[in-house]
Amino acid sequence: MLRWLRGFALPAAACQDAQSPTRYETLFQQLDRNRDGVVDIAELQEGLKSLGIPLGQAAEEKIFATGDINKDGKLDFEEFMKYLKDHEKKMKLAFKSLDKNNDGKIEASEIVQSLQTLGLTISEKQAELILQSIDADGTMTVDWNEWRDYFLFNPATDIEEIIRFWKHSTGIDIGDSLTIPDEFTEDEKISGQWWRQLLAGGVAGAVSRTSTAPLDRLKVMMQVHGSKSNKMNLVGGFQQMVKEGGIRSLWRGNGTNVIKIAPETAVKFWAYEQYKKLLTEEGQKVGTFERFISGSMAGATAQTFIYPMEVIKTRLAVGKTGQYSGMFNCAKKILKHEGLGAFYKGYIPNLLGIIPYAGIDLAVYELLKSHWLDNFAKDTVNPGVMVLLGCGALSSTCGQLASYPLALVRTRMQAQAMLEGTPQLNMVGLFRRIISKEGVRGLYRGITPNFMKVLPAVGISYVVYENMKQTLGVAQK
Repeated sequence: MLRWLRGFALPAAACQDAQSPTRYETLFQQLDRNRDGVVDIAELQEGLKSLGIPLGQAAEEKIFATGDINKDGKLDFEEFMKYLKDHEKKMKLAFKSLDKNNDGKIEASEIVQSLQTLGLTISEKQAELILQSIDADGTMTVDWNEWRDYFLFNPATDIEEIIRFWKHSTGIDIGDSLTIPDEFTEDEKISGQWWRQLLAGGVAGAVSRTSTAPLDRLKVMMQVHGSKSNKMNLVGGFQQMVKEGGIRSLWRGNGTNVIKIAPETAVKFWAYEQYKKLLTEEGQKVGTFERFISGSMAGATAQTFIYPMEVIKTRLAVGKTGQYSGMFNCAKKILKHEGLGAFYKGYIPNLLGIIPYAGIDLAVYELLKSHWLDNFAKDTVNPGVMVLLGCGALSSTCGQLASYPLALVRTRMQAQAMLEGTPQLNMVGLFRRIISKEGVRGLYRGITPNFMKVLPAVGISYVVYENMKQTLGVAQK
């Protein structure tokens, strides 16, 4: 992924005419440290570092793999020259796509206009920050030479890849299933990077959910059993669970919660791609609205597919010690005593919760990102890991706050059959009952442990995600 770093420009010797072999020869000689006529990966990395343009191991390996046509582990001059010429052609197309008035220069207004077509809204001030990071002569415009030298060794191949670090990534799992699916470039799809990123995200989600499972089970217990007469709090709730089933009971239902990650992610990713194609004409870029609608519909599709596992997870979490021997035993008992329809109890409020969650999550994320760019960005538009994690955690929390009453009603509908003497109410009936008996506050029972798990979930998920990406050889964004 592009790093918008000031100073990412080639030395003066490299800034000659694009067709001049002297330019390529000068660069090749600077990279060929031992003067043997070829450049290996170590020389490429060391040479780029000495030129003041270290790209990171993943990007450097991608350049090398693309340029090494005969796969002998070395770049000769012909291979090096062919890579640069091919890459310059791609950068020329990207430059022309930004240069809307065809005057040979890119201005701030053109950047704003171009990024809007990609579903990314920025202000003129933010566009000027992008220009400043590329502009070598201080004119606040970028000509072809400045653009070429800035991107010459960056492996991004089009303008969409160049701005991808701003996408709302879902590699960070906080234990909820309502997020917009991830997106991948054509290059990532062809190279197989997409499934590695999904696998890394899945493993990170499994570790994160397992680490925060006690808080998740406490949330479910408070949603189902909490009332004015039973004022279950954090400490009392944990004590009650440990007393009833021991320490291991704190993770009851977590196995199902982890197992459903894989099918849910697969269905959501597949459905997202299909809905994007349906909502956009061929060759048209996917905008923010299309992305939101596609993501919401993909989430609904995935939820429809895995929803029985959501019901089983809730039943296991609320169940008492010995009531169920495991996921399959729970499913068997539900089917036997309640019928197939029981696996979709609470389905309607669950679907209704996707729209406010996803909509507010994306809107707040964009608002926070824009606020950071306007008030804290100086000579870069790259927010960095901590800013993106903070934006993601806060936006997700706001999304949960908006959709929580629906989540609570869904959980109660899933567990109603287990509570003796409780009438089997529908969604509207449950809302009325909760508000009449517990007030509006009753719709937010269990939200404290739910919020408590956000920060540790984000932190754990991020650390595992990054380590898994390195293990699986996923290129850095």
